[in-house]
Amino acid sequence: MARTESAMVELGTSMPNFTLRDVVTGAEVSNLDVTGTKGTLIMFICRHCPFVKHLQAGLTQFGKDYDGQGVSIVAISSNDAVKYPDDAPESLAEQQKELGRVYTYLYDETQEAAKAFDATCTPDFFLFNSKLALVYRGQFDGSRPGNDVPVTGSDLRAAVDALLAGKQISSEQKPSLGCNIKWKES
Repeated sequence: MARTESAMVELGTSMPNFTLRDVVTGAEVSNLDVTGTKGTLIMFICRHCPFVKHLQAGLTQFGKDYDGQGVSIVAISSNDAVKYPDDAPESLAEQQKELGRVYTYLYDETQEAAKAFDATCTPDFFLFNSKLALVYRGQFDGSRPGNDVPVTGSDLRAAVDALLAGKQISSEQKPSLGCNIKWKES
């Protein structure tokens, strides 16, 4: 696995527009269809990555904890499904069942959404406020496979809690670390 950090896109950046296929329903879903009233969390994840697998239970709990609070949570997988069949839409639909279906899960077949967000790794997190401006990008927490730090979601939770409370989110944000996005060969 290639350990890759998130790009740490400039805070205040507007949410890119996208229309992607829902892995369960097959419906086309745009960013405006999934925008929350208080904010929107976009998570670039996949099924095969050991970093995502390490966080999977924490991601499920996170989704349950923030359900109905006005922050929409959307997972996007952008990996090359030909070379990584575990990341094909059918397999991602199974992963969504395992995660408890606590958020929308979309497949970025063209990889244009990942490029627009400047997503570099799985997992990679982008939190936008109600005006679709980026207020957090970075890690879920300090836990990594094999480092014995518990999965809590503390960094992302602090950002979402501040957003919900109408407070300033700290600009001291640590990059996420995970597997590089599996880009298609041109």
